[in-house]
Amino acid sequence: MKILVTAKRVEDPESKIKVKPDGSGIVPEGLKYKINPFDEIGVEEGLRLVAKHGGEVVVVSIGGKEVQEQLRHALAMGATRAVWVNHAGTLDQMGVAGLLQKVVEKEKPDLVVLGKQSIDDDQNQVGQYLAEFLGWGQATFASKVESLESEQEKNKVPALQMGADGKSVRVVREVDNGLATLECTLPAVVTTDLRLNLPRYASLPGIMKAKSKPIEELTPEKLGVDVTPKVQVLKMASPPPRKAGIKVPDVATLVEKLRTEAKVV
Repeated sequence: MKILVTAKRVEDPESKIKVKPDGSGIVPEGLKYKINPFDEIGVEEGLRLVAKHGGEVVVVSIGGKEVQEQLRHALAMGATRAVWVNHAGTLDQMGVAGLLQKVVEKEKPDLVVLGKQSIDDDQNQVGQYLAEFLGWGQATFASKVESLESEQEKNKVPALQMGADGKSVRVVREVDNGLATLECTLPAVVTTDLRLNLPRYASLPGIMKAKSKPIEELTPEKLGVDVTPKVQVLKMASPPPRKAGIKVPDVATLVEKLRTEAKVV
């Protein structure tokens, strides 16, 4: 089977994020970048599925030349090859989904796995848009019943379960009151939640092999996609500083302050 996974380049959450004085964006100087953690989980799940069922994992990223760092990371984890959509301009979620749609139509994978959201803008939209554009079934927030300390996780058992006939995928997903199980006919789109798996580290042999694995370059023009943003970010602002906390002598004082000052009880 062929699995297509995404690998978005995002700011490392350990970096100190500053907003530009004019509110037009964040200050890029001094920032470190990494693969979006939810996408990395998607790469791991794809690798586990092909280890069990055979096939290949194709990883795709959109951005300037710098996103090749994240593609090489996914290749070092074990992905077979990569697709790079070279576009350094602004994109909204529909533009991203439109580009991915054309890549999917070109690659014809059995399954597309994306992170449920990226940690830079937290939009949680691309997977849903992509499924709609393709007319495919989808399962969001893929998780699993077993804990991340279970024997299944230690043995890298895939949480996404393929049907015996190879024509469907069963997904356990997190919902407000617990877990729900869905079955989607393939091809399908799945977005990953944090508790799906623990991604592997790239080994030294994997890093060396990644250097020779192919990265195909595409562009929005070559794919025939108009990526003019339909959604515009008007202004960014830093959150207001938090007020300093106080110590209270006893529970009665705490309850009184919660009632009269915070007005939460």
